[in-house]
Amino acid sequence: MRGLRDRVVIVTGGGGGIGGATCRRFAEAGAKVAVFDINLPAAEATVAAIAAAGGTARAFACDITDHAAVVASVAGAEAALGAIGALVNNAGWDVFRLFKDSDPAEWQKLIAINLVGALNMHHAVLPGMIARKAGRIVNIASDAARVGSSGEAVYAACKAGLLGFSKTLAREHARHGITVNVICPGPTDTALFAGYKQGAGNPEKLDEAFRRAVPMGRIGTPEDLPGAILFFASDDAAYITGQVLSVSGGLTMAG
Repeated sequence: MRGLRDRVVIVTGGGGGIGGATCRRFAEAGAKVAVFDINLPAAEATVAAIAAAGGTARAFACDITDHAAVVASVAGAEAALGAIGALVNNAGWDVFRLFKDSDPAEWQKLIAINLVGALNMHHAVLPGMIARKAGRIVNIASDAARVGSSGEAVYAACKAGLLGFSKTLAREHARHGITVNVICPGPTDTALFAGYKQGAGNPEKLDEAFRRAVPMGRIGTPEDLPGAILFFASDDAAYITGQVLSVSGGLTMAG
């Protein structure tokens, strides 16, 4: 895809399943990758894999819920790698619990990670993109935002908020040459999904239910996501903004 070589890309949650796969794919395309994660050893493992394959990446410990920490990490990434050309907001957290059984402390953690964290990242990165009149932002939401998901009420609300936020920023910053698009993964075999299934109390049964529901007959893998993410971050998607794409094996087919 055009325009990715030497582009400086931040990926949050870059030490995890989808995040790590996305970082590695960006590096394969010649991008310089800033791997942000609250778990520094996980971020460093992603960087080590990229370096072993001949790519360029740096690890940054970053709590995306802390605005000051985000600003400092973005400044560090720019000092190390150059001006930020693309941002992938991928970090997230979830727990399986019916809303009536949840509590406000849990809501606050879900909102802080899944919504406020993305707001912090945009707030830190947008001024530089506006000044340069160029930028690509890809927000990772969830099909739960589009169709709902039992046991994920607050998570779905956060991700639905991210959809509306992304479309608004796409309108506000199109004139600055900045595109903002959203990827909605379906069920994907990550540590987050494994924790979600454990919380449901019957992971094997839930796994089978998802497999039956997905037309392609399998749960997604982290490697199923980077192609769509890189497309939105590339110059091939320069005339696409404010759009939402599900990557879910056909589980949802929203028009």
